[in-house]
Amino acid sequence: MKSTLAQRILAEALGTAFLLAAVVGSGIMAAKLSGGNAALALLCNTLPTGAILTVLILALGPVSGAHFNPAVTLAFLCRGDLTWRTASLYMVSQVIGGIAGVLAAHAMFALPLFEVSQTVRSGPSLWFAEFIATFGLVMTILCCLRKAPDAIPYAVGLYITSAYWFTASTSFANPAVTIARSLSDTFAGIAPGGAPLFIVAQIVGALVGLRCADLLYGPIEPRVR
Repeated sequence: MKSTLAQRILAEALGTAFLLAAVVGSGIMAAKLSGGNAALALLCNTLPTGAILTVLILALGPVSGAHFNPAVTLAFLCRGDLTWRTASLYMVSQVIGGIAGVLAAHAMFALPLFEVSQTVRSGPSLWFAEFIATFGLVMTILCCLRKAPDAIPYAVGLYITSAYWFTASTSFANPAVTIARSLSDTFAGIAPGGAPLFIVAQIVGALVGLRCADLLYGPIEPRVR
């Protein structure tokens, strides 16, 4: 049975909320338990993020496609798989869901619900890292979609797990995640001033990833939803 638009929007909001709750919540827990060891804290932040992505894509992918990411939604819009209206609703629901997930993480750890991050993440190397992270993520999704669609949940989870470590930015790779993390003054935060250029790099990376997947496998016939 085909999902209704309302069901798809709800799935995108819930999925992004749980993703951010995992990213921010595991970051808070990692900072509490790592004893100041930054590498251990990052590892403890990485593993839950990759795991929850796999679970969420498996659970909600049949409903909405499990984008949870405006950059991914943009790529599917450019492929012709979504209308402008649907893509816009996806993106809005992802941002709202991401913020809700951050608030939930703060509530679970008895932190102020509303914060502004003080963690500065900026500079050409980090912008380039976000380009690479999002380029690789979108290319992974679209290449797997052509030849191994059932592997997408595991491929995405593993890709993000590895990208946390091989990118200087720790692989935000997601405008909704970037916006939401600017509202958390915790281990996973990013100061709001650094967010806009992260998002620009992510969008460019997504579009280049889309083009690269088409060059490798050829374009797919669009399926507007």
